[in-house]
Amino acid sequence: MKKILKKPIRSILGFFPRITFTLLTISDAIDRFQKPIPTRWGFILSGHRQMAEGNFEPIETEMVRNLAQNIDLFVNIGANVGYFCCHVLSLGKPVIAVEPNFCNLWYLMKNIKDNGWAKQAEIFPLAVGEGPDILKIYGWGTGASLIKGWQKMPESFAGLTPTISLDRLLCNKLKGKKALIMADIEGAEYIMLKGASATLSNNPPPLWIVEIHGEELQPKGVKFNPHFRKTFEIFFQHGYRCLTVERETKEVTIQTILAIERRDFKLNTHNFFFRKD
Repeated sequence: MKKILKKPIRSILGFFPRITFTLLTISDAIDRFQKPIPTRWGFILSGHRQMAEGNFEPIETEMVRNLAQNIDLFVNIGANVGYFCCHVLSLGKPVIAVEPNFCNLWYLMKNIKDNGWAKQAEIFPLAVGEGPDILKIYGWGTGASLIKGWQKMPESFAGLTPTISLDRLLCNKLKGKKALIMADIEGAEYIMLKGASATLSNNPPPLWIVEIHGEELQPKGVKFNPHFRKTFEIFFQHGYRCLTVERETKEVTIQTILAIERRDFKLNTHNFFFRKD
């Protein structure tokens, strides 16, 4: 049903946001009657056919599963329907999942419960920001963002979400633990990191996989992410190295970032792996 409705819906989104919201709500309600899909990893998944069929971010999926072998805790900021959470839970590791979008949140909880992992996961229905607040969240599903105009979503197509800092969220949860933090929060990475100084300085230092866009998906009139360099600089200032998430990884330095800002260089991915040696 989503494939039938959502493509034309997106084309009228900017003109009829209330109608669009109603149609999307109906579409998601219909989707909830669909049976979960068995995955090749041994768990079932609802809410995203491409994920369930194994066609979603294969490199990132392989990386998360490999890293999960040697961690004590997985933290998924912007957990969506719980795809990566299910991978880590299937490997016997505990999960903290953060997801503010109510539609994604329903599937996130369903997927974790349907697989029998309800007592191994902590779920927080909010967004991660610089600190406590109540902010507008724009858009729907995988594209929902705290950034006004992200993916050209109209301002009228918005809801509200409470926020918490990552340091507050993870207070005392990382002590002595090897953690992998994965953040896919549609342009709000810098906001998250401004409230994460203690997390970044934790011992042992967490591993991070973060989606960071430069030119893509920016609001109308914004040619390049104004916080792109600052986002990387926060990691570098805390002693992290950065690698691209792709088959042939590349090291990303401040010189790389400056070249990207000048449009002298372009990477083939917007997912980055940060670690301390």
